[in-house]
Amino acid sequence: FGIHALLVVAVTLSPVTATAQSENDVTGEDVYPPLWHLAPENLLDFPVKDNKIVISAWNYQDRLGVYKSLLKASAKYFDAFGPQNSGNILWGLPLQHGWQFHTGRLADHSGGTSCGYENGELLCQSVRSWWSSMNYYLAIIPFLGAVEAGLFGQLPYEIEILPPEEQKDDFCYNVKDCWSRMPELMDDWKAFFEVNNCSSFKLDDALGLMWKAHTTSIAYALPKFKNRLKYLSDPEANFGEDWANGVDFIAATHFSTDLLTTNSFQAFLPQRMLVEGDVLPSISDFSPEQNTVLVSLRALHKANKLTGGWLLKLWQKAMSTEAGRKVGRKLIEILVSS
Repeated sequence: FGIHALLVVAVTLSPVTATAQSENDVTGEDVYPPLWHLAPENLLDFPVKDNKIVISAWNYQDRLGVYKSLLKASAKYFDAFGPQNSGNILWGLPLQHGWQFHTGRLADHSGGTSCGYENGELLCQSVRSWWSSMNYYLAIIPFLGAVEAGLFGQLPYEIEILPPEEQKDDFCYNVKDCWSRMPELMDDWKAFFEVNNCSSFKLDDALGLMWKAHTTSIAYALPKFKNRLKYLSDPEANFGEDWANGVDFIAATHFSTDLLTTNSFQAFLPQRMLVEGDVLPSISDFSPEQNTVLVSLRALHKANKLTGGWLLKLWQKAMSTEAGRKVGRKLIEILVSS
């Protein structure tokens, strides 16, 4: 049952499917995260105060600007993989964040503030949001790792991330602070950006390092933010944990997170938050593919828990070599074409 669920997820979300769909469906401005054109793209576009570049990580536009600066600074390393930086594998991060913003997942779901709502502070990202807090470790930590790796060259100022209004101890705010509190995370992201700084690198190697850092960030953040799940409906909380588990399986294949592939992948994710009363696999305003993905992620998570993580280890072992990953992708291609 677990392997069947895994294959359904792999087939539905495979790069083969995504690439085929992207050529037909993804055009123009739709490929970018919401408000992408308004986000800062250079670090010096952020405010400078007391000789520090100050970034508000709890403002959607600022956090998007962190991603935009990363993409711009790393663009030269991905020229060979697609025009206009479309082959940059960092696109997966801001596009996921844009999906979270668009679907209302970054708002305050505790009901305590208007943070993140259209009739309140739309661009506010709530520290009470499970998704927003989790994403901090896939935005600010990679960014500070890139700063430490020299991706932006010699900066004239230090970087300082503004803390949230509450629960400040759950986060770190500058390179020194993050290195002292979470060295493994910083080291993994720094390693990824150092590889990209080389004049030539294999895309598969870069994807491997990126996914290693990505999954390490999620594994670190999951127990830290478990208390935020109480603000979500049961179906949404389950989906969040299913999503986090599914990332481990996707990561093992070195799934390509370029612009077009990620866009097509996200078409299969729920385009609103799940609420009480949403029953899988028959949520009426979700497409059949979206229902299928949600059911499959749920089944995959359950099967992995029942086997004590054995299912993931089995999959990772099968995908542990480049040859194995090629076989896996070929299998997926056959399944899709049939």
